Amino acid sequence: MNNIKSEFSIRDLENLSGIKAHTIRIWEKRYNLLQPNRSDTNIRSYNIENLQKLLNIVYLNSNGYKISKISNLKEAEIPVLVRELASKSDQHHHAINAFKLSMINFDQNLFNNTYNSLLREYSFREIFYDVLIALLEEIGLLWQTDTISPAHEHFISTLIKQKILINIEKVQNLEPINKSKTFVLYLPENEIHDIGLLFVNYELVCKGYHSIYLGQSVPIVCLNDLNKLYDDITYVSYFTIKPEQDDLISYLNEFNKELIIKEKTKLFILGQRSSQIETNKLPSGISTFNSIADLVKVL
Repeated sequence: MNNIKSEFSIRDLENLSGIKAHTIRIWEKRYNLLQPNRSDTNIRSYNIENLQKLLNIVYLNSNGYKISKISNLKEAEIPVLVRELASKSDQHHHAINAFKLSMINFDQNLFNNTYNSLLREYSFREIFYDVLIALLEEIGLLWQTDTISPAHEHFISTLIKQKILINIEKVQNLEPINKSKTFVLYLPENEIHDIGLLFVNYELVCKGYHSIYLGQSVPIVCLNDLNKLYDDITYVSYFTIKPEQDDLISYLNEFNKELIIKEKTKLFILGQRSSQIETNKLPSGISTFNSIADLVKVL
């Protein structure tokens, strides 16, 4: 079975490129930049070459090239000019487009080649903060708008996790410097979105902390085993889709009752759900953070 998505609606192109469908139609009609197929009822559909070309056009346009000038370029000149610009300037936007194309086509080689190209200029930390976070945010929107399937999301997420794990492995064998404090990283029950938590683990290990990574879907009761072993624990969790919004406060109250029984015990929360928590209702010892960067600042 062929899982590669080869046809896109104009709404898909809008979601993937960030350019409004109305503008795409104007570029198409006035400048003949794209050549869609049309159904018997005159519905447009676009192939992967159209998508690639549109992403390249958007990149050139965002770098100061007028659409009228781009339209006068030969077909083969557009990707060449994009590569030249990317090599001389900020590669981030171009890399995000390449990562999206690798996701759409389930193309692991394109992902790795794009990543390795970035790695020649930037550190892994810079790539994550400046490129991968923006990519993940876009992927979330694409998934919500049905532009991509869960298979696309899982494919790209797995590749990103592989890069984080490789970099964790490079530093995790070093003896922890800050032994007095222990960080326990976990996701609540039925929560599986662990990329952010994995990167927090990377940051903690880089800073020399003793970090214990438990991963996905961990019941509160299972964390009691850690409380018996360590006196100074900071739990770190990512609430992306779980707990449900109506269950957030009851979850935190249960966590507080069961685990924050020692003065030094804390819980740090990140993720989409954390923004839905009213801070004045937080039990003592529990804090929310808007981003990984904000959390890292207090470590």
